[in-house]
Amino acid sequence: MKLVSFIGLSVTALTLTFSTPSFADNERRIDVDSKVVTEHKARINGERFSYTATTGTQPVWDEQGNAVATLQYTYYTRDKVDDRTKRPLVFSFNGGPGSASVWMHLAYTGPRVLKIDDEGYPVQPYGVKDNPYSILDVADIVYINPVNTGYSRVLENEKGELPSKSDQQKMFFGVNADIKYLAEWLNTFVSRNERWRSPKFLIGESYGTTRVSGLAHELQNRQWMYINGVILVSPTEIGIKREGPVEAANRLPYFAATAWYHKALSADLQAKDLDELLPEVEQFTVNKFLPAIAKGGFLPADEKQAIIKQVAKYAGLSEKFVEQNNLDIPTNFFWKELLRERGQTVGRLDSRYLGIDKRDAGESPDYWAELTSWLHSFTPAINYYLREELNYKTDIKYNLFGNVHPWDRTGNNTGENLRLAMAQNPYLNVMIQSGYYDGATNYFDAKYTMWQLDPSGKMKDRLSFKGYRSGHMMYLRHADLESSNNDLRDFILKSLPAEGKAAKY
Repeated sequence: MKLVSFIGLSVTALTLTFSTPSFADNERRIDVDSKVVTEHKARINGERFSYTATTGTQPVWDEQGNAVATLQYTYYTRDKVDDRTKRPLVFSFNGGPGSASVWMHLAYTGPRVLKIDDEGYPVQPYGVKDNPYSILDVADIVYINPVNTGYSRVLENEKGELPSKSDQQKMFFGVNADIKYLAEWLNTFVSRNERWRSPKFLIGESYGTTRVSGLAHELQNRQWMYINGVILVSPTEIGIKREGPVEAANRLPYFAATAWYHKALSADLQAKDLDELLPEVEQFTVNKFLPAIAKGGFLPADEKQAIIKQVAKYAGLSEKFVEQNNLDIPTNFFWKELLRERGQTVGRLDSRYLGIDKRDAGESPDYWAELTSWLHSFTPAINYYLREELNYKTDIKYNLFGNVHPWDRTGNNTGENLRLAMAQNPYLNVMIQSGYYDGATNYFDAKYTMWQLDPSGKMKDRLSFKGYRSGHMMYLRHADLESSNNDLRDFILKSLPAEGKAAKY
């Protein structure tokens, strides 16, 4: 083991690198087990305090105790905490699958966020700035990069050989494989950092919601680690089926929100605030639009025309377009069609973002305007931040998106497993956060997920929903960065049981 100290103007860094198998000096490899510790100061929620950032790697072991992969993480702890047993610990994951845990790390809950304008668009010079709304004032946070994301990698065996593609899929790249190895990894992390007594929370975004829904059950039933809260940010279906009429109907409130944002609605609807418009569209969707789609070709002609007219009005589309699609409007058509006459497309993950195509004709946009914008600002920021502020040096490429495909999606029971985890644990609460302009995991689907998560209704007092005037990463809009962190902070604090309160029904 080698011990090296780095002293800078404002940061003191302690680097610990544990010995790993020796390789040729000219080969590019990540340290299997390492850590770099840096000290920082913050002003969050009006309060000044110091905190410690630990960035490093921790192995994933197989059942024989061999290191088969290593995961890179960043762990933030508030300093001068008298009793860490009462201090919440939040495990943060992004999705993809194949996405690094960079998005929420550098734009949502962490103490530093990337430099963007108030609506989330890139600005130069690139970099990061303080996040005055981070939840670090009330909770410690760990950002974890699954295998092949960030600096995390599959490891070679003693013969210098990587596992076969099929073996890698069985170990890492599937709904259930992902959950299993991450639960084991978290057990080791909690033990190493002596956090078994701390209240624990899981937060996942996009596919990360599938991940944390499954982890809640896996941690409780295989690692015997009980969770206080799960936060689903822009959730996927988490295994809750909604094909056919439900899937088609649930898009309409998102269409209405996007059309309203781009001032593509009729004057009477445009004059309404979004908080007034969306409940109206939601009621129409459930009570009239869904039954109409369910009737299919046997929907009476007069009723069909009335539905077509109203759907077109809410979605900002022509009646002819709605009729030609038999009421089932594909999202890729919508992103192309809504502003076709203006010569613009709208974003998939955040429909506030505009793009321009080679041809105004066509069925779908040439590219995703929002994703290109995000990669524009996040890539330089995370590479700078890890190397120069957290002092983690490596020649390994930081994978914002890594190769994890083909991903095995069979046996996805994560929603049901989250319900079971809640039933098993009276302490466990769930909050959903969604942006109204997210067309990939739309907010009304997220509400539907919440409704269907517990069909009995016996646990609905432990389920909550928060919506925001932004997209998939709702925190990129400055106003929502503040409100979403405040909602998360309130959720964490309210999910902590009173001292001495037993976990029982």
